[in-house]
Amino acid sequence: MNRRHFAAAAITLVCALTVLTAPAQAFAAPPPPSPTTTATTQKKSLEEVREEIDALYLKAGAATDAYNLADEQATKQSGELAELARAIVEGQAKIADLKNRAGAQAREQYRTGGLPPGAQLMLSDNPQMFMAGMNRVWQSQQAAKGVLGELTRAQADLETYTKDASANWKKLEANRVKQAKAKKKINAQIDAAKKLESQLEKKEQERLLELEQEAASKAQSAWLSSGALKEINRAASASGKKAVAFATQQIGKPYVWGAEGPGSYDCSGLTSQAWAAAGRPIPRTSQEQWRQLPHIAIQDMRPGDLIIYHSDASHVGMYIGDGAIVHAPRPGRDVTLAGAGSMQILGVVRPDR
Repeated sequence: MNRRHFAAAAITLVCALTVLTAPAQAFAAPPPPSPTTTATTQKKSLEEVREEIDALYLKAGAATDAYNLADEQATKQSGELAELARAIVEGQAKIADLKNRAGAQAREQYRTGGLPPGAQLMLSDNPQMFMAGMNRVWQSQQAAKGVLGELTRAQADLETYTKDASANWKKLEANRVKQAKAKKKINAQIDAAKKLESQLEKKEQERLLELEQEAASKAQSAWLSSGALKEINRAASASGKKAVAFATQQIGKPYVWGAEGPGSYDCSGLTSQAWAAAGRPIPRTSQEQWRQLPHIAIQDMRPGDLIIYHSDASHVGMYIGDGAIVHAPRPGRDVTLAGAGSMQILGVVRPDR
């Protein structure tokens, strides 16, 4: 492939990188129930709806983490492909230059009858000219070897760059497929949850929110009653204070899956941006935060630490002290404060350990 064709191919590669992310059944009317039975049935029905909605948002949260991870990997691979494309173009230019130098040496030999000037001097009867000729022949041989050796290395590098670019392109496309599948799954779960809520009367929706808050309060009370907070009294680190300050400043901004601010966040988008603002970049997703960051015991927790929730590590909040967290809960909710024990705790990680 000549330089012009290769440059065109490389430009095409770089440009490609920028193109990137049942009907209801009728029943006979039952006998009128007593007021007590009506209230109990209604409460149970709403509780079931709440649990179903929660389950849908949990699944959406897990899919959001999968989307975010695929997005992070795709961004990384796009950057690597751009670097490889530049390296390929530079490699082609270097090879062309080396070929020109090798060609110049060959042309010089042709003009001198196949013998370089140094070799001609070696044939002289003059001892000084003979020695000078030997030196020039040696230098010419070393120069030729150097050009050929550098050309061989440049060609090998170029072949490696090309193979790496092909492998990274396949990975990029695979991650884009993962993103698309995760996005479809997220939207399906959120739409199903919204549909359930929309089928309720306004008073039922208000009661649904109360049930959600009651469930969180009950879980937090149980956590506090266990004595978990008694030993949690450590002060935040300097960077932890900065992370907490950033996160709490986002209170009131809406949850949007896949968002990293500044106007909206998902749960790990909030925590990753808070720690980035504190000068400590951390993984983008809650699952990667759980996998990569140092784990600490709950009793050793301090403000700024991240609490990972649910068995699949699909949610994360930042501990701010006094048994509370700041987090982005789910679609339809805003960044807010909540009890640290209001959800199922998987564990705690510390970004600045």
